[in-house]
Amino acid sequence: MRINKLLSFMGFCSRRAADKLIEEGRVTVDGRVAGMGEQVDEGADVCVDGKPIIKEEEKILIAFNKPVGIVCTATDKQGKDNIVDYINYGKRIYPIGRLDKASEGLILLTNNGEIMNRMLKASYSHEKEYVVDVNKDITAEFLKGMMDGVYIRELDKTTAKCQCEPIYDKSDRDKKPDWDGKILKSTRRFRIVLVQGMNRQVRRMCEAFGYSVKRLKRVRIMNIKLGHLHVGKYRNLSDREYKTLLKELGMNY
Repeated sequence: MRINKLLSFMGFCSRRAADKLIEEGRVTVDGRVAGMGEQVDEGADVCVDGKPIIKEEEKILIAFNKPVGIVCTATDKQGKDNIVDYINYGKRIYPIGRLDKASEGLILLTNNGEIMNRMLKASYSHEKEYVVDVNKDITAEFLKGMMDGVYIRELDKTTAKCQCEPIYDKSDRDKKPDWDGKILKSTRRFRIVLVQGMNRQVRRMCEAFGYSVKRLKRVRIMNIKLGHLHVGKYRNLSDREYKTLLKELGMNY
């Protein structure tokens, strides 16, 4: 198989990260520097930075409630702010996707490159749900504009249509927005469900309407919910969660 896929299969890193390692000349196959796209046998002697790569048999997939200030990278360039070092799991794992430093909430980490690749593939349109607090009262026009798609000037792209609704206090949770006029009760909090992952997407969408995000919390990725997991803590996925996730990804349990 291709060298990047092999590193992913062995549970070392994602294919994208493997490509970078290969490009930097840090990967060797049977003692020689590996080439980009090279085909290798599973039994080949593959090393990264001179250290042999051994297949990790245990399949790890955990849910982590990321605090604000932690960076979603598997490298040590961020020091103590590195998510992998912060969790200190004890085995090699890496985050599936990103959640920017100023945001908090659910992120999954794994040693399974195939799960990571399928979850990150844009064509699968996997749902991610966020709870957002902004700096001023939201309007029906704002929510409708968010749902219809927003042109992001910095990226020269328009976001896909999405789900969006206001969040009220418990005493007003039965209220719904009036799309022909105003929100029935003022609130600065809303829920948004995205199926794509542009850089700082929610923040940029809000900025396009003159709003700034005060707090951004991811509460769900596909069928995995943050629930009552405490900030800075992680948990293993239940068998049911894991099985449902693999089914949605088109993988065998």
